[in-house]
Amino acid sequence: MTSDHTSDQDNAAETRRGVYYGLGCYLAWGVIPVYFKAVKSVPPIEVLAHRVIWSVVFLAALLQLKRGWPTIAAALRNWRTMTALGASTILIACNWYTYIWAVGNNQVVEASLGYYINPLVSVVLGFVFLRERMRSLQWLAVALAAIAVTYLTVRLGKPPVISLILAFTFGLYGLLRKVASVGALAGLAIETTMLAPIAIGFLIWRSRTGELIFLHETTRLDLLLAAGGVVTAVPLLWFANAARRLRLSTIGVMQYLAPTLQLLLGAVVYHEATTTHHWMTFAAIWTALIVYTVDALASRQSAAPR
Repeated sequence: MTSDHTSDQDNAAETRRGVYYGLGCYLAWGVIPVYFKAVKSVPPIEVLAHRVIWSVVFLAALLQLKRGWPTIAAALRNWRTMTALGASTILIACNWYTYIWAVGNNQVVEASLGYYINPLVSVVLGFVFLRERMRSLQWLAVALAAIAVTYLTVRLGKPPVISLILAFTFGLYGLLRKVASVGALAGLAIETTMLAPIAIGFLIWRSRTGELIFLHETTRLDLLLAAGGVVTAVPLLWFANAARRLRLSTIGVMQYLAPTLQLLLGAVVYHEATTTHHWMTFAAIWTALIVYTVDALASRQSAAPR
């Protein structure tokens, strides 16, 4: 009895830690526009280069602390893992650049729409590439999202390009990382290391042309750019810790915290222009996500052992 009671307490404690990690992760991602607004005077491509370089430095220190180099070595010896990471590196670079550009150009609201759409994109990608079966309510959720995006495209006269790029690049990135047998820390370290030579070369070129911002403006701006590594890596590591401790359905519900905070920042704090068509689109997406979440929770409950 005592052993069972202790085990239950341990499980409850681990779940609480998972919730804290999950909240920390999604709160950090939710307010990340504040960081990119703070460095918006720097061209997005230079911000991306710093994000890559300082992530490598920060992740290398973590790997040393956690003695994670054998994991890196194992991944480097697996050509399938490295092929997947090569493709995921391109996708995450596109995703990061698009998001940085969107925040700097007052498109936080449209960017948040991308991350609302992303879970539904992931469902479709799982169906197409992993042969995962989609249930009726999942089809309904995807159909509602598609109708919402089509409606916004017709009303605005152009598709929400930023939203779609963010949703599909991150969806495809998640798909590749699912099939790549490597952990979050090692995978991100390899991806950023692949990008590092390009990032370093770009910054050297900008320095030679006299266009480099880093070390040529304020110390505050230099420190903010150097903080890009922590801003990038810490929420992802918190997410990995949450994912190990919580049910996927719990993570699935919590993930909507980030785009909700981004939407509020864009509409309320940064006063970005939003129309009735935007809010009708968000209403349809929220409905789709509620349908999707209810279906996921019901499926988990029915599959649980009795």
